[in-house]
Amino acid sequence: MSENIKNKTAFRTAFTVLFLLSSSYIYAQTPQQVQSAPQIQTAPAVQQVKPAPVLKPMIIVIDAGHGGKDGSTKGLFSKEKDVALDVAMLLGQTIEKEIENTKVIYTRTEDVFIPLYERIDIANKAHADLFISIHCNSMPGNMRGRTETTGVETFVSGSGRLGEQDVAVRENAVILLEKDYKENYDGYNPNDPESFIILSLMKNAYRRQSIKLATLIQQQYIKVGRVNRGVKEQSLAVLARAGMPAVLTEIGFISNPEEEEYINSLSGRQEIVQNIKNAIQEYTKQLIAN
Repeated sequence: MSENIKNKTAFRTAFTVLFLLSSSYIYAQTPQQVQSAPQIQTAPAVQQVKPAPVLKPMIIVIDAGHGGKDGSTKGLFSKEKDVALDVAMLLGQTIEKEIENTKVIYTRTEDVFIPLYERIDIANKAHADLFISIHCNSMPGNMRGRTETTGVETFVSGSGRLGEQDVAVRENAVILLEKDYKENYDGYNPNDPESFIILSLMKNAYRRQSIKLATLIQQQYIKVGRVNRGVKEQSLAVLARAGMPAVLTEIGFISNPEEEEYINSLSGRQEIVQNIKNAIQEYTKQLIAN
């Protein structure tokens, strides 16, 4: 009986030892869940945004033709120098208001005499992108049908043609009013036919762009029913040394009573200004596209 009890006790002891060993083994082989430390929420990295590049404004020099002692061209009640100044100022204001990123520089803002070489020098020193000179056309007083001639035309620097040299002589004659004009224009004399050859040799590096802008201006004039006298190359001193596309636009004949009324009216001036402004916008658009 005691032997039987001993056997049962030994069995229980052995079973207990085996159970404990088995439990330790299972515990050692089972992955334990370790409570991880709470993660600290960090603010998302701020992405640095590069500032947009600052675009150079388009610099447009607007030249009001004539002025001061150079102001003999007139119609029945107005003078070219005054009309040109009013239209030039309105054009500049409209450009800065309606064309983004533009800067307008005027060669004159009042009735003063500005030598031709100083006008284009203003544009060259400002590294201008465009030079636009505003003028009124006129027929000679002794010419038959003087008051009947109408229309608009735009000039670029060139050698000119014989039939068009009357415009060049009239526009360039102002040189003689300048002191030291021979030094300023390399001996150029508007009364000397050979001077047209000399002036034509001053190559305009922007001839193609000048013709493009002049053509677009004429197209805008045509859209509103103006009489088109075309784009012409002429030996105009104010354009010859331009270091940028440069045009001279004749906005109407001050010698024609109807056109004189038109270029002096607010509606007429606004239409002219919109024509030129639209041409500048189209010119810029085509320049970017190409």
